[in-house]
Amino acid sequence: MNVILLGAPGAGKGTQAEKMIEAWGIPHISTGDILRKAVAAGTPLGTQAKRYMDAGELVPDFVVIGLVKSRLQEPDAERGFILDGFPRTDAQAEALDRALEELGRSLDAVISIDVARDVIVKRLTSRRTCSSCGKIYSLIADPPADPAKCDVCGGDLYQRDDDTVETVTNRLAVYDRSTAPLVDYYRSKGLLKQIDGDRPVDEVFADVRSVVEG
Repeated sequence: MNVILLGAPGAGKGTQAEKMIEAWGIPHISTGDILRKAVAAGTPLGTQAKRYMDAGELVPDFVVIGLVKSRLQEPDAERGFILDGFPRTDAQAEALDRALEELGRSLDAVISIDVARDVIVKRLTSRRTCSSCGKIYSLIADPPADPAKCDVCGGDLYQRDDDTVETVTNRLAVYDRSTAPLVDYYRSKGLLKQIDGDRPVDEVFADVRSVVEG
């Protein structure tokens, strides 16, 4: 089962991916997570990517494409994968098509999780991250007992640079300009399935399951 998750930042792709992993035991390949780990480790790639990520811009294709292709060849991805955060442009989608063809694989479905922009802005700007253990909270949906402290370890909570109103607005503009056209790309291939993401998590996942399991 080879699936791509599409949707604007904050649409809930990560949450749905977690439920898919639990249900089907295939890896969630998030370029965002991979790049953030590189940033945290201070690698040359991470330092380069950080400039784009902090500004809400897309990380260049040459950084991302090789990373994803290599990841798809790891043993845990043999039974299938969930791609989240890649592809982000038509050029990346075409590169992914070529990579999958070289690997003798193909996509089973492209799931687009759709959420209104004003809802997304509220979701993202309400996120807070623990500076000690990394736990992420939502001040709206999953608030800590103390809005400034982590319930788990007591660490200070902070707002990531890419969760400010200015950066979120820019991220959404970048998405609309560069990534939203992928909806048409995959619709033309008969792979696209659109799901309303502005509902309780389990309701959204019921639709995801229906799409994946047919």
